[in-house]
Amino acid sequence: MKVTSSYIFLNEVRIHAYHGVFPQENEVGHDFLVSARCGVDISSAMEHDMLEVALNYGTLYQLIEREMAKTSQLIEHVAGRIAKCVFSEFPMVTSLDLTITKLNPPMGGDCKGAGVELHLINDKTGV
Repeated sequence: MKVTSSYIFLNEVRIHAYHGVFPQENEVGHDFLVSARCGVDISSAMEHDMLEVALNYGTLYQLIEREMAKTSQLIEHVAGRIAKCVFSEFPMVTSLDLTITKLNPPMGGDCKGAGVELHLINDKTGV
């Protein structure tokens, strides 16, 4: 059996954070949904039941939570910080699909959310 592609992901982690251009957003905050899909070879973890050979999604969650706690005006900036940290702290990650959605954004209309979606390749892995 050969693994052709594999991923570790967190799906729609809900985090209350203080991002936005309006002063009220930095004081009251918003709920955000963050999803991260990391391209990583999980073949060793499939063979060996040891966390040491896997990407720990608990650590991935802590990274996301830490970066979401730093207030920014733009969620694009937050997404960039998260991406840099993922590739820095998890060098085995070859790709990252990241989505950050601000629920009920203050834009004068009713919508489920607005956000940013990134599809990135770790240029240090050569993949």
